Amino acid sequence: MKKGNIRNLVVTSAAAFSFFSVHNEAKASTEHKVEKGETLWALGQTYGVSIDHIKEANSRQSDTIYAGESLTIPSSDAYSSEEIHLLERVVEAEAKGEPYEGKVAVATVVLNRVDSSEFPNSITDVINQKIPNGAYAFTPVQNGTINNSPSEESKRAVQEVISAPNRSTESLYFYNPDIATSDWIRTREVVEKVGNHVFAK
Repeated sequence: MKKGNIRNLVVTSAAAFSFFSVHNEAKASTEHKVEKGETLWALGQTYGVSIDHIKEANSRQSDTIYAGESLTIPSSDAYSSEEIHLLERVVEAEAKGEPYEGKVAVATVVLNRVDSSEFPNSITDVINQKIPNGAYAFTPVQNGTINNSPSEESKRAVQEVISAPNRSTESLYFYNPDIATSDWIRTREVVEKVGNHVFAK
């Protein structure tokens, strides 16, 4: 696995910038009996499968499902439920207080890292990575906010990005320009600005 330049690992300050990677895990096709109150969105989150793929596997157009009916859940097209939950917590910790679009943008950075060969290829290894000075590369791990429960908005943002057929941007980094102290991160090409964060590649 190709390693990135060590400067990519510098954490400038709280919420300065972050990078992630997720690991794909296949699952066997499953028959699921719908329970009262369940939605396709919730099933997609549980099984790590996009809503569109669930609909395709069951030859349906509508998002509406009913208690008692059986659905075929296809093999996972993305991530394990554990990875999804960890990603939700990272999005919550890094983008709490940011607009919904900012949470989507953070999740996009995560999935863009999957396609990069410059970083560790599992979400656990990346999030728990330490930089040479011994500190964690991610402020939420350092200060414990990674352990907080994700909001429903963070969950929706993660599911939206997982389910999207195409990524909205090529962003690989994000940082808060008001508190970032790294000159290097400011040299990256800016992709977009959402809320208090600058997204770059």
